Amino acid sequence: MALVAERDSFDELMTCRLSAAPRRRSPCSIVIFGASGDLTARKLIPALYHLHKDKLLPDPTRILGVARREKTDESWREELFEALQTHSRTQPVDRGAWEAFAPKLAYCRGDLSDPATYRQLGARLGEASEEALRRNLLFYLAVPPSSFGLIVEQLHAAGLLHRDPPEPSWQRVVVEKPFGHDLASARKLNERLTRYIHERQILRIDHYLGKETVQNILMFRFSNAIFEELWSRGSLDHVQITVSEKQGIGNRGGYYEEAGALRDIVQNHLLQVLALVAMEPPVSLDPESIRDEKVKLLRSIRPIPPERVDEFVVRGQYFAGYVDGELSPGYRQEPRVRPDSNVETFVAMRLLIDNWRWSETPFYIRTGKRLPLSASEIRVQFRPAPNVLFAAACGGRLEPNALTLRLQPNEGISLHFNGKVPGTSMTVRPVRMHFSYNAAFGAYTPEAYERLLLDAIEGDPTLFIRRDELETAWRIVDAVREGWGDRPLTNREFYPAGAWGPAAADDLLARHGHTWRNPRPPEADK
Repeated sequence: MALVAERDSFDELMTCRLSAAPRRRSPCSIVIFGASGDLTARKLIPALYHLHKDKLLPDPTRILGVARREKTDESWREELFEALQTHSRTQPVDRGAWEAFAPKLAYCRGDLSDPATYRQLGARLGEASEEALRRNLLFYLAVPPSSFGLIVEQLHAAGLLHRDPPEPSWQRVVVEKPFGHDLASARKLNERLTRYIHERQILRIDHYLGKETVQNILMFRFSNAIFEELWSRGSLDHVQITVSEKQGIGNRGGYYEEAGALRDIVQNHLLQVLALVAMEPPVSLDPESIRDEKVKLLRSIRPIPPERVDEFVVRGQYFAGYVDGELSPGYRQEPRVRPDSNVETFVAMRLLIDNWRWSETPFYIRTGKRLPLSASEIRVQFRPAPNVLFAAACGGRLEPNALTLRLQPNEGISLHFNGKVPGTSMTVRPVRMHFSYNAAFGAYTPEAYERLLLDAIEGDPTLFIRRDELETAWRIVDAVREGWGDRPLTNREFYPAGAWGPAAADDLLARHGHTWRNPRPPEADK
């Protein structure tokens, strides 16, 4: 026990608190457009409730919901409390904390295209006795992207949103993905929004960046010299990034028919993770320094000529199969999906980064629906040992070293290396050294939206996507879509639900002497 206490005391002594200075949390009003939607009930209100419960919300804070449905303040609160009992990360819901939080919630009914809605909203905001609640405004657009420009225009016309609000007040707009459906539409939307507000007032949210383990990528890379020294083409053979989902598209058929996996996951989540994994060290922890390096990395990705897209990209679509022993329908049998649809539910890409650190080191990224399990991980594959001694004796059975960063579930980091099996024979076998977040830090992990909402209130843009970053990502994706054109899927691009993707995805890696390394099931870590 004395040794444990001594170790804990040393760990505490060596802890470096980068954010020891108090963060600026001024009282504000948060206005949620799309207040009766699923995102509000499932993510936004639970996140705000937990921030209140943990005493992280500014005091005071008001939360106004705007939507078309007929509700009163009280009925909206009752509806949200019911949803909280399902979606809160802590159960049961703390009734005392809720009763202190609920009076912050108010509802404003109105049509988003009607100027009267914004006059009514202005009147509700004007009821606040404290000036900061009337002047410090965070507008969260939890609505379809087609409404982003309309809402910003109407807010500006109503005098609620300004390009240069008088100091010290502030006004910001949070927008959900998808931000456009290609480069041209993203640019058009950017231009429309920046007629009324500055780029610095626009917070493009990607909830993936709010995940604790995604944020930890920079900490892992740049605070541990032992790994950063190896983080280059000299030591690494290739990198694989996987975002797999066991579920299908559910009731999102209409959206998915327009988006597909390339726009839904690759354009934002996967390219964001790739940027964090491969970027150069920023000159400081300043938000713009970090975002500058991400943009530089994305611009360094070698362009994919549309006429050669099949050399670098594979798409796929699931058909009926078994997931966890239960028969799952094919994509074309899902609600609101065309029976002859060629929309991709799986994408795998081979990307090359043309800079000094990564020249000719391939990055393989993939995502898919109806795969065997839901997981997100990064596998950094080291170069194989020279073909002498053990490598010469074992041939292809000597496993190269690898480092795996598991982003979800069972968050952790694993180092894979070879060790001798105990006994009289000379037998080598892969072993794993594993670090678990839950074991080291406890099971508590805040939801991504908690971190992102708090950053939005504080005006910290680090985890939000900048305009040039967004447009660079769209440029990569647009070239792929141009290469696919209207071509139908081939037989090698279909895969049964419950498989790890189509045969064409295996072909993509096999051409370069590589194979996919699939995430481990959760029970394997127990």
